[in-house]
Amino acid sequence: MTLKAHRLITSAHVVAYPVKKGAPGVAITIASRFLQDGQIRLPMEYPVTTGTTDHPGGYDGALADFYDDTAAEIAAHLDAGRDVAVLCEGDPFFYGSYMYWHERLADRYPTEVVPGVTSVSGASAVLGRPLVQHDEVLTILPGTLPPEVLAARLRTSDSAAVIKLGRRHFPDVRAAFEEAGVAGRTWYVERATTDRQRVAPLADVDADAVPYFSLVIAPSTAPGTPFATNRTGPTVVDDPYAVPVPTGELGSVDVVGLGPAGPSWLTPEAHAALAAADDLVGYGPYVSRVAPRPGQRRHLTDNRVEAERARHALALAEAGARVAVVSSGDAGVFAMASAVLEAADETKSPVPVRVIPGLSAMQAVAARAGAPLGHDFCVVSLSDRLKPWDVIAARLTAAAQADLAVAVYNPASKTRRHQVAEARDLFLAHRDPLTPVVVARDVGGPTEAVRIVPLGELDPGIVDMRTMLIFGSSTTRTYPRPDGTLGVYTPRRYPA
Repeated sequence: MTLKAHRLITSAHVVAYPVKKGAPGVAITIASRFLQDGQIRLPMEYPVTTGTTDHPGGYDGALADFYDDTAAEIAAHLDAGRDVAVLCEGDPFFYGSYMYWHERLADRYPTEVVPGVTSVSGASAVLGRPLVQHDEVLTILPGTLPPEVLAARLRTSDSAAVIKLGRRHFPDVRAAFEEAGVAGRTWYVERATTDRQRVAPLADVDADAVPYFSLVIAPSTAPGTPFATNRTGPTVVDDPYAVPVPTGELGSVDVVGLGPAGPSWLTPEAHAALAAADDLVGYGPYVSRVAPRPGQRRHLTDNRVEAERARHALALAEAGARVAVVSSGDAGVFAMASAVLEAADETKSPVPVRVIPGLSAMQAVAARAGAPLGHDFCVVSLSDRLKPWDVIAARLTAAAQADLAVAVYNPASKTRRHQVAEARDLFLAHRDPLTPVVVARDVGGPTEAVRIVPLGELDPGIVDMRTMLIFGSSTTRTYPRPDGTLGVYTPRRYPA
C-alpha cells in the first residue's frame, strides 16, 4: 500500500470494498488494521463470481445490476457529504473492479484514483527476476482467453504474464505455455507479497489447488545478465557440421519459413519454433535474421549445400537436439523442406520432421503489386543448377500456352544472365507485348522497389538474384493508384 493510499483510506468517512459472499475479502483484510472505529464500512457483495446465476441477463446482467446498485449506495454517502474510499487489490485500473464504479460515478463526483502495485510487479519482485530488459516487450494476458489464442500471443512475446487463473482456467493456461514452447522458463506465483505467497515452476503446480489470486510469468531472458534462464548468449559454432555428444534421447527438426524479410513477416508458429530450438541451421544471411536466443547454437553454412545441411540437421536431432532449419520465404517453396524430407527418407531417419510454413516471396510481391495472382497461376524457378534449361523452357512455354500468370523465382544471378531474355521471348510468342509484368526487388527490405512494365519492354539488365518476376496472363490488368503508381490485378472471371 502506498503512503497516499494509506492517508486517504484512514481519513475517509466511508470505506467501501468488494467481497465474495462468505469470504473475508482480500482488500478489506489488507486495510483493516489501519481503519478507525468511527469509519463506516460498506461491503459490496458480488452476486456471482465463478458460479452460475439465474439472472435473466446471465452473468453480465447480474454484475451490471450489482454495479448499478452498489454505485447508488456509494452515491448516497457522497450526497450526504461523506468522503468514500473504494478499496481495490493491486491497481484500480489494472483489471480492477473499481473501474465499473468509476464509469458510473466519476462524472458526478470529484474523484481521485490512486495507483497501486500490480500483481505482475509483485510477482516479478518475489521471483527476483526483471520483467523486461533493453528492448524486450512485456505481454500481459488474462487466463480467461481461449488456450489457442493465449499460445499464439505467447509465441511472439519476449516476456509474458497471465493473470486470472483459478482451478478452472489453469490447465488451459499451462497447456498454452507448453504449446508456445516457453513453459520451461515460466513460474507460478500465488498471493505475491503476502505471508501466504507461493512460488513454483509451472510444471510443478497442482491445478486443483490454484486460487484466483495467482498468475504465471515468463520473465526476461535477455542474455548476458544473471537473471537470464541461460546465462550464455547464442553461439556461432566454429565447425558448422559439428554434432554434440548424444544425449540418449531423440530430438526433432522444424523446417521454418522466415518470410521474405524482417520480423513483421514471421508467423507466430515460426517464432515459437525458433525460440524453442537448441540448434539453428541454415544459410548464413537467413540465420542472421533470427533474433538471438540464450544458449542457442547457430550453424551457418553456404547457400549451395542444401543436402549436407539437411543431413547435419537430422544428425543433430538424432543426438537429442531440437533443431530449426531456416529458409527465406516459405520453407516448402524452392527451399529447405524438400531437402530435409529427402534426406530423412533416404537415410530412414527416426527423427520427426515438421514443416512450418512462411509467407512466400510470390505472395509478398503479389500483395505489393496488387493481385496479379488472382486467377490460375503457376510458379517456376529459372535456375538451371538443379534442372536443365530445356526443361525450364518447355514449362514456361506450356504455362504461356495455357494462359497462366507465372511467378518466377531465381530469375538471374551474376553468372546466369540469359534466362530472363529467353523467358521474355517465350512469353512474347503467346502474349500481347503490353501484358503487365511485375518486377519486384528486395520486397520487405530497405531497398524495396516494385515496378510494372509491359512484357515487350522488360529489360533483363534490371533483374538480379534478389528480384522476382510475375508475368501476367491475357486478362491481367493495370490500374492507377491514388499515389500515382500503377497497380495490377488478374480478374477472377475468365472470358468465355
